[in-house]
Amino acid sequence: LLASCATDESYENLNRDPNKPTNISAEALFNSSTKSLFDQMESTNVNTNVFRLFAQYWTETTYIDEANYDLVTRNITGNHFSEMYRDVLYDLKDAKSKVASETKKGMIEVLEVYTWQQLVDTFGNIPYTNALNGSANPTPSYDDAKTIYIDLLARINTALSQLNSSDGGFTSADKIYGGNVLKWKKFANSLKLKLAMRVADVPSMAALSKSEAEAAVSAGVFTTNSDNATLQYESATPNTNPIWLDLVQSGRSDFVVANTVVDYMNTLNDPRRSVFFDDNLGTGVYTGGTYGASSPYPNFTHIGDILHEPNFRGVLLDLAEVEFLLAEAKERNYNISGTAESHYNAAITASMQDWGINSTNITNYLSNSAVAYSTAAGNWRQKIGLQFWIAMYNRGFEGWSVYRKYDAPTLNIAAGSGLPVPKRYTYPVSEQTLNGVNYQAASTAIGGDLLTTKIFWDVN
Repeated sequence: LLASCATDESYENLNRDPNKPTNISAEALFNSSTKSLFDQMESTNVNTNVFRLFAQYWTETTYIDEANYDLVTRNITGNHFSEMYRDVLYDLKDAKSKVASETKKGMIEVLEVYTWQQLVDTFGNIPYTNALNGSANPTPSYDDAKTIYIDLLARINTALSQLNSSDGGFTSADKIYGGNVLKWKKFANSLKLKLAMRVADVPSMAALSKSEAEAAVSAGVFTTNSDNATLQYESATPNTNPIWLDLVQSGRSDFVVANTVVDYMNTLNDPRRSVFFDDNLGTGVYTGGTYGASSPYPNFTHIGDILHEPNFRGVLLDLAEVEFLLAEAKERNYNISGTAESHYNAAITASMQDWGINSTNITNYLSNSAVAYSTAAGNWRQKIGLQFWIAMYNRGFEGWSVYRKYDAPTLNIAAGSGLPVPKRYTYPVSEQTLNGVNYQAASTAIGGDLLTTKIFWDVN
């Protein structure tokens, strides 16, 4: 456990010795950490996950603090920090200590790399090298975010070498691929591509980005939606999709879709509107709530029915994301097959097929002059950025990351606070109080612990 980021209810874990873990099987730990990771990324509980708000896919109806980027009142950053360290990374480390199989270690490593990248992309510099050591180091120092990225690329290569092993991996405990090692290799290569492309704008990492992206594609990334890294939730608690908990079981009506995404999709006559949104107004016209303003639930378009299903799947990485990254790679003249246009079209198609849109509607959409790669407005960043952002609907963190990297599409100023979209989460208050010296050093190193401080790869 990273002691300094524990929430109040987890203080009993502060004295756990990571070198003498409790008697829980590696399978149980792997299963639990996998679900914790999916749950945290899928959740829309404003105490733990506000990424759909940051991406401006949804906005709030009554209590609008989070849509106006108040991260402190509910301790949002602390809860996310703690969940990812304590319930994902700590359990994965514990599981790894209990397995001999190289393939199992490789599976664990892939999820670890995914989680570490998510934390860096959320906060910037984070505790890394000295983290997860429990009482042996309760106040870990922070590592440089760029240095962590370089290490994560090395670690994903290690994982790929381990996944080539002939020994058995997790099977029934693997709720993503059911022990299919070839699928895990595709996941690892797709994650490697994602890491490589995220840093493509950093001058000192341009060559590394190119070589690692090309290697990932050559080794085999996602090629169909059946490759997607997903978790199939169940119809009964405690294994339902956490979105259902907040949209249905809670009995609350806290969210409507935001005018930001509705307006873009209306302009493009996007057929995914019938799935993403609910025509609750009965007019055939979708109307989003003003982002950051109080938007009475009955007056605006609601979230689509499919997202109210308890067994709706969760997603960590999918084909649409991979294809958009390949389109970018081609624009950067990386040595991969296809064209930027072909990958752009494949990305949109993958997204629409994943959401159940029929082939006729897909064809018509791609032929729309405002969508077609040769005629859509803007440069390649703006073309890819807009469609990438739309495709990441319900994957709020990735939508927010697309906006930060491509500076596209244009998002709204929050109506209540007048603030622009944040560039990062600020560090948890607990870090300031329990790990103050290292917190101050990290804050200084990144240029200030502010919502406006950019992550190192956000250089445009």
